[in-house]
Parts: sequence; structure tokens; C-alpha cells
Amino acid sequence: MDNSERSRRVAAVFDQVASTYEAVGVPWFVPIAEGLVSRLAPAPGERALDIGCGKGAATFALARSVGPSGHVTAIDLSSGMVEAARSEADRLGLTGVDWAVMDGSSPALPMSSFDLIASSLVLFFLPDPRAALIAWNDLLRAGGRLGVTTFGPRDPLWVALDDVFTPYLPPQMLDARTSGDSGPFSSDEGVEQLMAGAGFAEPSTSRFPVSVAFADVEGWANWSRSHGQRAMWNAVPEAALATVMAAASDVLDGCRTNDGSLVITQEIRVTTAIRG
Repeated sequence: MDNSERSRRVAAVFDQVASTYEAVGVPWFVPIAEGLVSRLAPAPGERALDIGCGKGAATFALARSVGPSGHVTAIDLSSGMVEAARSEADRLGLTGVDWAVMDGSSPALPMSSFDLIASSLVLFFLPDPRAALIAWNDLLRAGGRLGVTTFGPRDPLWVALDDVFTPYLPPQMLDARTSGDSGPFSSDEGVEQLMAGAGFAEPSTSRFPVSVAFADVEGWANWSRSHGQRAMWNAVPEAALATVMAAASDVLDGCRTNDGSLVITQEIRVTTAIRG
């Protein structure tokens, strides 16, 4: 599969979930993005770029931080996501944000025009993360800073839950790089070295936990269908859906709390650097 076809498929999945993304009562992308923005510490008046903006989780936090004297540009490969985010911004009366449908691998934006770039849970989806980082470096002003989120070490229960899909996934979806099982996204040092190799200076990493809670296996299924994992559901034949649900239920029983809810925690990695 060439890069353009891969990008088209990614965009199609996120177009499909635009109406449900972060809208099923299970906070996930917002706390992750807000943790990233907090560590980037945008200042009033700065110009910020959100790459892979989704429905605006980081965009809105950036806009609040840079204030009316600053500006945010938000881009995403999915037109459905961009339109949903734009509509929410209009509803909130949020100004100072430009929205665009654009490939984050090589954004067609003016060089040296941003004080900071935020990109939450995006970099590992890109066909060539190093090439993308090189392109992002060029967009920053001297001393500008970059922050990305990726997944830190995963709870074995989370790994087992994802593995209920493995028998049904095509080869192109069995990418250990995107899961963080191998390659640069498998460790803090790997992501930092990836940034350094793309010309960034002073890469450093911090982590914070984010938990998701479900009332039952149906709650998990609704949540996992509401975001990028929908691609995994799309690969499961209808005749195998009950098998997947039963296997997921068995796994989720292992993370049941005293009140009966199902809680899984994921370590989120934030890696920041400055333009080299």
C-alpha cells in the first residue's frame, strides 16, 4: 500500500467516526491533549499549530492559552473531523483559529511561522515519522517548540483487549510501530532520538496516566468504535462479532473495580523539543 492510499484509508476511518469521536461519555482525547498543552505552556500572543487536530481537543486548549492576541492553526486529514471541530468552535464562540483539511506529513504552511506545534496521538500514524518531523521543524520559528503525545508502557490487560481483534486484522494493520511494541515509539528514548534525528534540540519526556471507565463490555465496544479503533471493528466479519465481544468481556473482567465498573489506565508519553 503506498502512502497516498494509506492516508486515504486513515482519513476515511476518521470521517466515519467524526460524529461519535469523544462523544460517548468516556473522556480520553481531551485529557490527553490538555496534558500535552499544559507541558508546552503556550503564552498569550503566541502562534500555535495543532497537527492532527481531530475535533479540537488540543486546539481549544491552545486557543484559550494564547488568548485573543495569539492565533491557532488547526489541521487534520479528515474533512469530517475538521468540520465537526469548526462547528463546535462556532458554538462556543471561539475565535482566533484557522481550520484546514491538510496532511500532517508535510503541511503546506509558511516556514518559520509558528512559536509552537502540538500533535496529540498522531505521529505514529504517519507513513514516515522522521520526514514529518523534519517538515515540522521547518515550520517553527527560531526557538520554537514541539510537543507530541504517544503511548507509554501499556497495561497487559489493555494489550489483551486489543489482541481480541488480531485474528481478523489485515497485514497492514498489524503494525508494531503504531502500537508501541517496537520501533521508536516503544520507549521514551526512541521518541527522543527520533526527534533529535530530525533536527530538534533538547528532547525530553514526561508521562502521566489517563484512565477510562466503562459500565460494561457494551460501553467499551461503543467507545472503541467511536475513534480510530473503528478500523479494527471494520475488519471483523459480522459472523465473528459475538466472538470478539465474548473475548473482550473475559479480558475486561480482569479490570473490574469494587463498584463493578471496568477501568483501564494508560500511561501517556509527552515528548517535547525545540527547533534545532
